[in-house]
Amino acid sequence: MKASIDRDGCIGCGLCADICPVVFAMDDEGLAKVIVDEIPEEAEGDAIEAEQSCPVSVISVG
Repeated sequence: MKASIDRDGCIGCGLCADICPVVFAMDDEGLAKVIVDEIPEEAEGDAIEAEQSCPVSVISVG
C-alpha cells in the first residue's frame, strides 16, 4: 500500500502528520509530504484515517 499527496492542493493543516506520523510529515514549506515508500502494515489504518480526514481531499492511499 502506498500514499500520495497532491501538494498543489495541500493547505498545510498538519492533520495527516498528527494522525499518521509514520507515513506523513510536514516539510520546510509547511506542506505535507509522504515519508515512506511503502506504508507499513501496522500504519495502514492510520493512513486511511488521514486520507479520510484531509479537509481538502488531497491524500490518496491505496
